[in-house]
Amino acid sequence: MGHRVRPGLYAIGAPERTSPVLVTANYTLSFDALRSSLTGRSVWILVLDTKGINVWCAAGKRTFGTEELVKAVQATGLASKVEGRTLILPQLGAPGVSAHAVKKDCGFKVEYGPVRAEDLPAYLDTGECTEEMRTVRFTLKDRLVLAPVEIRNYRWWMLLMILAAVFVPFYGPLVLAMTLGGIFLFPALLPYLPGKDLSLKGIVLGVLLVTPFALYQLLFWHGTFVFAAVVAEYLLIAAWLGYLGLNFTGSTTFTSRTGVRREIFTYILPMAVMAILGGIAVVSSLVLYAGWL
Repeated sequence: MGHRVRPGLYAIGAPERTSPVLVTANYTLSFDALRSSLTGRSVWILVLDTKGINVWCAAGKRTFGTEELVKAVQATGLASKVEGRTLILPQLGAPGVSAHAVKKDCGFKVEYGPVRAEDLPAYLDTGECTEEMRTVRFTLKDRLVLAPVEIRNYRWWMLLMILAAVFVPFYGPLVLAMTLGGIFLFPALLPYLPGKDLSLKGIVLGVLLVTPFALYQLLFWHGTFVFAAVVAEYLLIAAWLGYLGLNFTGSTTFTSRTGVRREIFTYILPMAVMAILGGIAVVSSLVLYAGWL
């Protein structure tokens, strides 16, 4: 199942027919964050089938949406298990849900809780959200918490890079910088990297990471192969970090579906060309190093 929780109705504590019903995505981290914030409470959790995608992104894709919500209510027989007719949804799920359509189709009223699961206890006690609870943040901690997911997503690539660094020792620091740069430095430096598009921010970070190594190689390495090697490094690493930046659009709180689509069409082709040219430069540097030209 990977990062997915089985969709359905879950009982936290010992919920009764009058206990509140909270709705979330079947993305493991979303479910765990919600569950851990409800320690000592008895509630129902209705998990929608969002294909393992978090609430924010799933709302944009409409998998956390009206149709799926109504379907889950009906499939679980929720109306027969609770007396209340209120569903508490995360605020970030609002773009995908039509409250009046849900009410019409299954008889449940939709209410939007706070942005962060940690504020749920206060919300459940008072029934109200403060302005602070409604405010979306994307702090350094919020960005870095995504690193373990990135490590899992690119674990085989990272293993390949580590093996490459072992067999080509003088490239070890560069490979390490590229790997750590994409997983940790990019999210950490996101607000400070120039450019509006995340792909461009990734490309800029790639250039910045390569430059110290490129200068060292140009100053202390000898042979015509060095120039081809430096060109290859700039092209490949900038393309790689640009690609990671593009992927990160699905993790932010400020990118839109339209903006992501525009960014894909703007940067995918240039990054592919950069990668191809970088591969050609790698071959050229090896040929020059071997003295075949």
